[in-house]
Amino acid sequence: MLSIGIVGLPNVGKSTLFNALTKKSVLAANYPFATIDPSVGVVAVPDERLWKLSAFSHSKKTVPAAVEFVDIAGLVKGASVGEGLGNQFLSNIRETDAIAEVVRIFDGGDIIHVENKVDPLKDIEVINLELVLADLQTVTKRISNLKSDIKKGSKSALTEHEALLRLEKALESGKLARSVELGELEYPLIRNLHLLTAKPILYVLNKKAGGQNLDDSPAGEEDPRFTELMRFMKATGSSYVIVDAKIEEDLKEFEGAEKELFRKELSASSATTSPSADDGVNNLIRAGYDMLGLITYFTTGEDETRGWVIRRGSTAPIAGTAIHTDFKDKFVRAEVIEWQKLLEAGSYAAARERGWLRTEGKEYVVKDGDVVEFKI
Repeated sequence: MLSIGIVGLPNVGKSTLFNALTKKSVLAANYPFATIDPSVGVVAVPDERLWKLSAFSHSKKTVPAAVEFVDIAGLVKGASVGEGLGNQFLSNIRETDAIAEVVRIFDGGDIIHVENKVDPLKDIEVINLELVLADLQTVTKRISNLKSDIKKGSKSALTEHEALLRLEKALESGKLARSVELGELEYPLIRNLHLLTAKPILYVLNKKAGGQNLDDSPAGEEDPRFTELMRFMKATGSSYVIVDAKIEEDLKEFEGAEKELFRKELSASSATTSPSADDGVNNLIRAGYDMLGLITYFTTGEDETRGWVIRRGSTAPIAGTAIHTDFKDKFVRAEVIEWQKLLEAGSYAAARERGWLRTEGKEYVVKDGDVVEFKI
């Protein structure tokens, strides 16, 4: 199961956000690759399609697609050289597939900022610098270790060495590893290093209901700190969501209309870059899911309707491994239909009569929202 590490400086709302996310937790027993750990939440991906398919099939059990969120120890300056819980922090991030970087964007309150000043862009620079310095150590060490293989004339070592030198140059200038383009032969060699700044990053901007939020401009003049932050997001092409972690935690026991009523009463804002924002936590889950390049396909029947998580662009045999690893080698064909078409037809038999239920082979690329039955 793919995971997203929640990171940030102390007192920015990181653990509060994790607590809100875990209300969306589902039974880890339903996911064979899930980790059972108090700091790991197996979180359901919000998806109305799943429940419509479950109702269609009168399923006894409904299992949503899910991703893991990991609550990682707070970072401090010097983490790259072991300050605070630096070594634990870095090793925990290394095990995740992506990073959700929580940044405080509100002034005041009884929560003291670790730097005694709220400056979100500065916070991002502190965190990213520690990640860059840790990666620089990894790259430098690897360059040194390759010397003997290069002397022996290893083509693989030479290819890796060239890529490492480009990475070293970028990291020394403070850039993230993911800013360096890698060739088809270089990427697999560098991927084994598990560089922290090669992971996709989603910035989670944490505001506070009733607080002095940097994105609020009642006088029509935006706080310059927020202006700089948005300029950074645009210049780097970064993804971000805005949430109120405390409100999300307070609302975690509520659902639907009741939740929205309380949200309005508490003056919570769940604004994001998406015009269809409706729920801070749900927006974060969806954004993290998209950031990892994931899609969902479904299997549905009387016993169970389930959402399966796969990488975008996966062929049918690869998609089948989400169900069982044997499906890749034993794959014969797959019957596929778009979820909306299945509901519109009213039954598999009617869908087959209309030609909407297709038989696909090994080269078929599974699409988001496909309902699939594998033949092995």
